[in-house]
Amino acid sequence: MKTIDELLAEGVAGKRVFVRADLNVPLDGTTITDDGRIRAVVPTVAKLAEAGARVVVASHLGRPKGAPDPAFSLAPAAARLGELLGADVAFATDTVGESARAAVAGLADGQVAVIENLRFNPGETSKDDAERGAFADRLAELADVYVGDGFGAVHRKHASVFDLPARLPHYAGYLIATEVGVLKKLTTDVKRPYAVVLGGAKVSDKLGVIDHLLERADRILIGGGMAYTFLKAQGHEVGSSLLQEDQIPAVQEYLRRAEEKGVEFVLPVDVVVAPAFPDLKTKAPAHPTTVAADAMPEGQMGLDNGPETNKLYASKLADAATVFWNGPMGVFEHPDFADGTRAVAQALVDSPAFSVVGGGDSAAAVRILGFDENAFGHISTGGGASLEYLEGKTLPGLAALED
Repeated sequence: MKTIDELLAEGVAGKRVFVRADLNVPLDGTTITDDGRIRAVVPTVAKLAEAGARVVVASHLGRPKGAPDPAFSLAPAAARLGELLGADVAFATDTVGESARAAVAGLADGQVAVIENLRFNPGETSKDDAERGAFADRLAELADVYVGDGFGAVHRKHASVFDLPARLPHYAGYLIATEVGVLKKLTTDVKRPYAVVLGGAKVSDKLGVIDHLLERADRILIGGGMAYTFLKAQGHEVGSSLLQEDQIPAVQEYLRRAEEKGVEFVLPVDVVVAPAFPDLKTKAPAHPTTVAADAMPEGQMGLDNGPETNKLYASKLADAATVFWNGPMGVFEHPDFADGTRAVAQALVDSPAFSVVGGGDSAAAVRILGFDENAFGHISTGGGASLEYLEGKTLPGLAALED
């Protein structure tokens, strides 16, 4: 895999460099609530611009249905990128049409343009190779060189991620090079004890990574909505908590395999419950109570780890040498249910371990709860991509950057 440093050594002045970034940031209307992914691509874009490249930045945002949708416009992200670069950034209101061609044609050396949400074109996400390839052909007309730096999308076989690199000289940007380097530390020559913290809503989203980690991790700590399927698999009642009944046999098999292999599975010993899911807009008090994890009452929904669980998890992370964390421990967006996620983050800050926060909601939680990002070993920009890498899968966007 060639890197951006090799591209810079070859010279980029005057060249149109297509940077496939990940500007898929959360929006409240047109307000960006977490700009972490935009900040992550700034080093690559800034370095190319400083070297005289004409930089064309492209990304997806959200899940539009293959047609323009103002709710998913990249305009706010383009404006924020300009603020972070301290320079004007042109914005094209389409992907490969008249506006995009004009924006790119209007670039001088060292200038940057952002084209509109790639998923406004159905060719970006098409499962038909010919349709995807046709869109990649039109994107290729906008550039001379391709730089892949959208780690959060490399697990997708999409036109701008998989097909476009085959049509242009291609290089890995700083972010992708960093992400891959970090993930290798979690898969080869791992420093032990190796602890993994998995949370989030659905256990089905984590089955592959659990299966893979049972061969590698020393202990696995479970939280979030997925914990209630584990508790049910142990025979406990879970009230009205999120539950995936169909996954109970798989979970029971993982628990059996973990015991057989000497991998410690750690589950909540107490949980914070409420009668209903909280209002995340008003943040109105949710009237929570704390109960033992094996004594959850009917009509109560588990929404966070309890204080004894927080202490337990902190103790299980204190002596770890390597920690991977993906998924919040509760509904951290509401103050009544943020303590479990905060406790895990604080435990990683306090631990001497090399800690990796695996993207998505975990990365957002770290920032929203006010933690210094530099206190962690690495905060990934790609939750799904990180998980699939740890599962041992071939990621199309990384394969496309290989020579």
